[in-house]
Amino acid sequence: MSNENPFKGIEEKFMERQRAKQNKAGDPQKVITPKRPFNMRKTVKTAITLTVLFALAIILLANVFIVKQDEYRVVRQFGEITRTIDEPGLNMKIPFIQTVSTLPKNQMIYNVSEAEITTKDKKRIIIDNYAVWKITNAQKMISNARNIVNAESRMEEFIYSVIRNEMGQLNYVDVVNDENSERGSLNDRVTAKVNQFLDEGNYGIEVIDVRMKRIDLPEENEHSIYTRMISERESTAQAYLSEGDAEKQRIEAETDREVQELLATAQKEGAIIHAEGEAEAAKIYNDAFSKDPEFYNLYRTLQSYSRTIGNDTMIIMPADSPYAKILTGYLE
Repeated sequence: MSNENPFKGIEEKFMERQRAKQNKAGDPQKVITPKRPFNMRKTVKTAITLTVLFALAIILLANVFIVKQDEYRVVRQFGEITRTIDEPGLNMKIPFIQTVSTLPKNQMIYNVSEAEITTKDKKRIIIDNYAVWKITNAQKMISNARNIVNAESRMEEFIYSVIRNEMGQLNYVDVVNDENSERGSLNDRVTAKVNQFLDEGNYGIEVIDVRMKRIDLPEENEHSIYTRMISERESTAQAYLSEGDAEKQRIEAETDREVQELLATAQKEGAIIHAEGEAEAAKIYNDAFSKDPEFYNLYRTLQSYSRTIGNDTMIIMPADSPYAKILTGYLE
């Protein structure tokens, strides 16, 4: 193969054509000097090399991916999972062979579709729940659930099944009463059992919490149930009132009995004290009168005066009566 430049003839013809144009222009003094031969092969090689390098750089950059803190990256090769990456940083995949998909690592909220449940006392209620969940193993989740939509669908089936069984063991009042401990423990039991089913199915997801957003009654049952609840509350209130009245009467009767006993005891003690006082006074009188009988007679006479003689009393008595003697100042 000859190394002669294949463009040499073309260059010579080009230069002759340029010289002819100059001659026609009437400038014979100006002669175009042939330039250095143009190396087309080297130029083409350089262009091809640069193009290849640029294409390789684009391919390389297109197959470098970043794993963020709050996500999983799943690498597939011909549809099969080759690896899952959960550590943040730069990673690469094989061009045209491997593909990369992203799954969230943070917690997610799923609103469970409302469902009708029958309680232990045969009350029909409508339950609306939500679940907080997250992916714990991206490879298991994709292998068994394929995607997030299917994973949430399976989780919803388990939640409905567990809630239906748990609600069937509770009365309606226990469900709607926020202060009842059964309500709080129900959420914990539902969460634990749903996670048990998810673990058994190797779905690679975990339910953090299941909570009730709303509890309603079916429209056809709402009025009758409310009426029955009001009647039950009124009966309970009346029972409390009756018990209160009975207790009131018992306390009043007990109090009256105690008061009567206290009064009787006080009267008895008062009579005893009064009798003892009278006896003591009589004894004192007897002792005093036995010492001076004349003074005693005078004292008794004066007492009778005070009881019989008033301010306007007129008394007619003989001169030798005891009253007359005292009034006239004569005392034996």
